[in-house]
Amino acid sequence: MKKVEQNNKVKVHYTGKLESGEVFDSSEGREPLSFTVGAGQMIPGFEKGVLGMELNEKKTITIESEDAYGDRRDDLIQSVPKSQLPEDLNPHEGQQLQSQTSTGQVIPVVVTNVSDEEITVDANHPLAGKTLVFDVEVVGIDE
Repeated sequence: MKKVEQNNKVKVHYTGKLESGEVFDSSEGREPLSFTVGAGQMIPGFEKGVLGMELNEKKTITIESEDAYGDRRDDLIQSVPKSQLPEDLNPHEGQQLQSQTSTGQVIPVVVTNVSDEEITVDANHPLAGKTLVFDVEVVGIDE
């Protein structure tokens, strides 16, 4: 039986959950997820988890934060004076915004606190610092 190897293009159905069982993403009702193993398109732990799986095999993969979205970093949380925001922006907690780094890179941030003078934004990935659990089924393997 053919097994998933490096550089194979694979198709998988998956359900991603937190350790609490809360589902954060799923391919249910959608086309399967396609990616090339080893191309860096997926988090490292997901790629490692599908290696060696056979066609139609189902498996549960547990991925620690360091092989997923990394640990939460305090240096990715910062306060921004409201005077530096666009005049028409009315920020609120949970709002997603985009910030630009000094090199011009655009990064997504989430507003975590709003006060009279400033807002606090967090550039950590929402799943950073979390162990992820994926139920995976390989539905296609191509050379």
